[in-house]
Amino acid sequence: MKSIELPGGSQMPVIGLGTWQAKDAKLLGSAMEAAFEAGYRHFDTAFAYKNEDIVGKVIAGWIEKGLVERKDLFITTKLPMIGVHPDRVELFLNKSLKSLRLEYVDLYLIHFPVCFKYEEGKDIVVDEKGVVQTEPTDHIAVWRKMEEMVNSGKVKHIGISNFNRHQIARILDNAKIKPANLQVEIHPYFQNNELVDFCKEKGISVVAYSPLGSPGTNIFLKQSGLPSRDLPRLLDDETILSIAKKHSKSPAQIMLRFALQRGLAAIPKSITASRIKENIDVFDFELDESDMNKLKKLDKGNEGRVCALRSKGVIDHPEFPNRNELD
Repeated sequence: MKSIELPGGSQMPVIGLGTWQAKDAKLLGSAMEAAFEAGYRHFDTAFAYKNEDIVGKVIAGWIEKGLVERKDLFITTKLPMIGVHPDRVELFLNKSLKSLRLEYVDLYLIHFPVCFKYEEGKDIVVDEKGVVQTEPTDHIAVWRKMEEMVNSGKVKHIGISNFNRHQIARILDNAKIKPANLQVEIHPYFQNNELVDFCKEKGISVVAYSPLGSPGTNIFLKQSGLPSRDLPRLLDDETILSIAKKHSKSPAQIMLRFALQRGLAAIPKSITASRIKENIDVFDFELDESDMNKLKKLDKGNEGRVCALRSKGVIDHPEFPNRNELD
């Protein structure tokens, strides 16, 4: 399986290139070129990543050169936290489309279920005590605007990211267009089984971000002064290494294959050409039942989560999605 069919027949490639933290035009441009040559057609970005203009320039170049048609690409971007308000959905979508040089995106996600206070020119507003300023958040009203974006033709599919099961259920209960996708952290140490099973039951596809454990996330959090957790590197895990040796594959390929055999898509991030090529080379082998069972046993539950946004102000918001982890 190299793609997942979304409502309406659109095909979402199961391996995409993640672009979080990639802001250098030369490095990201080279990474995208390497990905394109390796067969990637799924590219994931976000307004908050501050690289949509780079992504857009590269894509425009491919299309202008006749290397690919727009219909053969699958482009995902996201409504930023400061845009999680019905009055700002179209505003930020238009900003993204302009930067990406596209008339539409294939998938538009609500990036996070908490609305951050919006002040023009700022990504985040923090008071003198370091508390992130937020706003009341109405998911149903925001979803109505997301549906309007589909009807306008600016978006093919809409979905959510980092939402919990209860928040998704609330949207499903009120949606005219149900979420096509959930993007959420998933890797062998944090398998998110309950949420994945819920989405499968409801017919919502799931994309795993940080499918390799995102070793750079804690570095980013520490540099930003945000709470982080030190976890062993999945790439050095003995179980994963032994399975990799058995199949003559890399640890990263084993983790990505594990995600695919769970019925998920994955968006590994890399700017290294050899790793980018390696990450999509996962369709010529299969993990057997023994391999799968060993990998399933690596799950650490909430303790395995890496990408946890626990800033003051955010964790106090009624829509903070991981409140059960704070108890």
